Amino acid sequence: MKFTKMQGAGNDYIYVNALQEQVDDLSDLAVRLSDRHFGIGSDGLVLIMTSDCADFRMRMFNSDGSEAEMCGNASRCVGKYVFDKGLTQKTFLTLETKAGLKKLNLNVENGLVSSVCVDMGEPILKPALIPVDVAGDKAIRIPIVINQVKYEINCVSMGNPHAVVFTENIDQLNLSELGPKFELNELFQKRTNTEFVEVLNQEHVKMRVWERGAGETLACGTGACAVLVAGVLNGRLKRKALIDLLGGHLQIEWNEQNNHVYMTGEAVTVFEGEI
Repeated sequence: MKFTKMQGAGNDYIYVNALQEQVDDLSDLAVRLSDRHFGIGSDGLVLIMTSDCADFRMRMFNSDGSEAEMCGNASRCVGKYVFDKGLTQKTFLTLETKAGLKKLNLNVENGLVSSVCVDMGEPILKPALIPVDVAGDKAIRIPIVINQVKYEINCVSMGNPHAVVFTENIDQLNLSELGPKFELNELFQKRTNTEFVEVLNQEHVKMRVWERGAGETLACGTGACAVLVAGVLNGRLKRKALIDLLGGHLQIEWNEQNNHVYMTGEAVTVFEGEI
């Protein structure tokens, strides 16, 4: 099987052209290939497929074998993949995901895609749709106790569930201990991704992320979008901000006119291989 290793802000996945490759047992394959010692090594597996309603379809599996609805960083890399490999000549694409249709605007330099702006759609704030077991029309500043410490979570779905925690000194947090306590908390029927956020100013934050099914990763595009939305709803951030992640930077904007969230960031091919 031929594959391409790609990363967006350090969020790395194995990309397979399922238009050409026959791929079976996807959950098991994702686990084996994602292993950083005995496999290729990645945060998961992404398949590029045909679609009946868009230019292309993306399916993605976390490193634990669970299928995810959407990944912003992966969607940018899919855009780069299909353009750079000549599967399309379009610089504006539609991409089918389990979280709905996403629109990609490709920035091309010297014949190759350097960065991509993704229209991530409207944020989902209704608790039942995130889902999170909280009453009311929004789940903002909800108290939660983890390891006898009180935190406030701000819940947003960008097609997948996120719990945003504003705190200090995030570099000192032990995410390998904290992350699973949030992910598996009884409030979240489908588990959750958790973002730990330190606000530098109203247009600049840094974050660490514990991803559902993958653990701590260097970046999470949908998580960065959720951070901006939660920051605006808390009065902490303006509608456009730079998000610093361990693996790089993402520019996020929550458009007031159409309520859509836009994410812009790099997309990088690391290497090609065969396994």
